[in-house]
Parts: sequence; C-alpha cells; structure tokens
Amino acid sequence: MKKIAFIICATILVIACKEVVEETTKVVTEDVSNEEPTKPEETEIWEPIPAKVNPKGNNGAPSDAIILFDGTNFDEWISAVDSTEVKWTLNSDGSMTVKDKTGDIQTKQNFGSVQLHLEWRSNPENKQTNQNRSNSGVFFQNRYEVQILDNNDNPTYVNGMVSSIYKQSPPLVMAAVSTGEWNTYDIIFHAPEFDAEGNKTKSATLTVLLNGVLVQDHFELEGTTEYIGWPKNDAHGPAPIKLQDHQDMSGVSYRNIWVREL
Repeated sequence: MKKIAFIICATILVIACKEVVEETTKVVTEDVSNEEPTKPEETEIWEPIPAKVNPKGNNGAPSDAIILFDGTNFDEWISAVDSTEVKWTLNSDGSMTVKDKTGDIQTKQNFGSVQLHLEWRSNPENKQTNQNRSNSGVFFQNRYEVQILDNNDNPTYVNGMVSSIYKQSPPLVMAAVSTGEWNTYDIIFHAPEFDAEGNKTKSATLTVLLNGVLVQDHFELEGTTEYIGWPKNDAHGPAPIKLQDHQDMSGVSYRNIWVREL
C-alpha cells in the first residue's frame, strides 16, 4: 500500500514539475520575443519586393498610370449626361476646354481609390464674380468634388473656393497661380467602404496638392459634396471620375490627365 502511495505521489510530482517547466519555458520564450533587437538584421524586411515603376515612363506619367487625356482625343471620356461623345473643345495646344452648356464629362472606366494628376487653367477673359468665374471641378466616383475656381481678386465662401472639398473643407492655403496660368492638382483619393447592409464602415479621404503645396491633408469626408443639403452616404462601388461644366461660360481648360489605381 505504501509503495502504491509513493508511486502516486511521485507521478503527481513529476506532472507538476513538468507543468512548471513548460510554463517557465513559455514565459522565457515570450520574454525573449519581446526583447529589444540587438542586431540590425533582426528588424530588416526583405520580401515582398515592391514592383518597379518608371516615374516618367508613360508619356511623362508613371509607367503604371492610365492616361486619361494626352491632348489628342477624348477616347477615355463620354458625356455624363447621356453617355454620348464628348462635346467639349479639343485644342491644338494639347488641352481641352469646357464647352458651355454641353454638360459634364466622365471617364468610361470606373475607379475606386486612386492617385490623380491633372492640370487646369482658368479663362482670363472670364470677368464674372464669386462662383461664376472659371468654375469647374473634379469629382471622384461621381460624388466627391475638389473645386476648381479662379479666386484671384475674387472672394467667395471659403468651403467653395479653389482647392476646397466642396461645402466641406476649405483649403489650408490659397496656392493657385495667376489667372490664365496652368495649375497642377495631384490628388490621393481613398474610396469609402460599406458593409453588406449598406452601412458606411469607413469614410472616403482626400489629400490634395495644388502646385506642389499641400492644401487638403487626408481630409475625412462626411459624405457626398452637395450643393444644397447635408452630405449623403448611400452605399456604392467604383464609379467614374467626372469633370464639371458649370454652365456659366467658365472657359476652364484641362491637360495632362492620368490616374494610378491604388
């Protein structure tokens, strides 16, 4: 009987010791994994290797860019009104100009999150005031507008001035060049996300550089950029990029438009 009791006690002791050893080993392992690295290679990441992109490989655009307008045709665009051919003016200098009252134009292709580059010029002959002086805009997914306007000696509401996110965010600074000179927009747009029930789970964001100057810093949109009323957040997927005909004889011109999908 004593022998059996001894064997039972010994077995329990061995199991207990094994559990202590395992727990100690676990703690030591965890402590080691959280220790400050002591060698440079311990914090080096070698893979995956990023794809190589030539920054000037596609008619002056990055080699992985989609050329939306190179000055020769409207092949990538349609009328936003009725999906017919674009009726804007194609100029001999490689630009295009809004033709008044012919309607907005939009890309044939739908896009989600993108990097967009475009150049635009106000019309020096346009002497109107407030929102009627060289007014246009670039819309992402047909819903979210970055404003184009000639604000040189032309005050207006600041959430509707040049490089504003229309009716939502005034620009950090006014960085447009003189009337009639070419401006450059470089814009990063991250599309909103929605769940299966159509509820927004992540807001869209916009980062905007005007002539190389940061004017919108990862702004989180409240929803669509409405002319009247509050922003809307109806579920949607990829959609066209649109350029606006403000229908006020604005005379805004565009050139060198390309996009990179993110």
